[in-house]
Amino acid sequence: MGAYLVKKLFLLIPLLFGITLLTFILTKALPGDPVLSMVGERAQPEVIERIRNEIGTDKDVLRQYFGYIKLLLQGEFGRSYYTNRKVFEDLLLKFPNTLKLASGAMIIAIPVGVLLGFISAYRRESITDRIITSISVTGLSLPVFWSGLLIMLFFSLTLKIFPPSGTGDITFLILPSITLSLPALATLARVTRSTLIEIFDLPFVTAARSKGITEFKLTTIHVFKNALIPIVTVIGLDFGSYLNGAVLTETIFGWDGIGRFTMEGIIKRDYPVIMGCIITCTLIFVLINTVVDIVYHYLDPRIRLHEKSR
Repeated sequence: MGAYLVKKLFLLIPLLFGITLLTFILTKALPGDPVLSMVGERAQPEVIERIRNEIGTDKDVLRQYFGYIKLLLQGEFGRSYYTNRKVFEDLLLKFPNTLKLASGAMIIAIPVGVLLGFISAYRRESITDRIITSISVTGLSLPVFWSGLLIMLFFSLTLKIFPPSGTGDITFLILPSITLSLPALATLARVTRSTLIEIFDLPFVTAARSKGITEFKLTTIHVFKNALIPIVTVIGLDFGSYLNGAVLTETIFGWDGIGRFTMEGIIKRDYPVIMGCIITCTLIFVLINTVVDIVYHYLDPRIRLHEKSR
């Protein structure tokens, strides 16, 4: 496992280099000038030039890029063009909010999604199975911005149970967590169902039934244990994407997390914010995938991490 983790660490270096290069090129290709967005097109030319000199956009692209790499090596993401605050400090402030939202969504999605998939597989080809499958397809089909607005309309504006937007205590967290959980819940239900049905048809299940093991014990212990790897994969990928900032959900509900921070940076053409958010998201995703690989090893000892590191 140590060799695997060391290799993961070394692979992170070229990955981050490629991500920074690609993101830098794409941000520079965005139409518009960040300075004009800050001061307006009617600002005096000397004011525009002074601000460009202060933020470094008057230099050629290569000098800007290597200057940013130098900042990264110092553990910094630069300063926001608009607030002049360190991007790294803002990310540290906003990440706990995104972590709360992602955790809330997964607390809802994991038990409900797995349970629905379990019931659907256990009662396959029944009316219950068809209803759960229809719910899963609907959950995957509804755009997040649409389901979020419907949830806000019903629970906040009609019933007036929860606040419609903002960042605060658990009452502010419930609606965005439900909205964010719907796609993961639907995916988990479908993956759980298909995996369990596939395992039900394997020879060891037939052998276990012939020995008189009860259907409930067979399903909950033997079958479900063998279905955990694809389920853990979905959970890891979804949790990683949520930690990267659920842009639409955070924007709709005014949740002050990384996703909303990224969106604001893109709208304002705040290049240090965009770069800092994307690099942070990359690191989070690699970390989550590494954790999932380690969990694979413990779920199925036949999967050897040193083999993956070759």
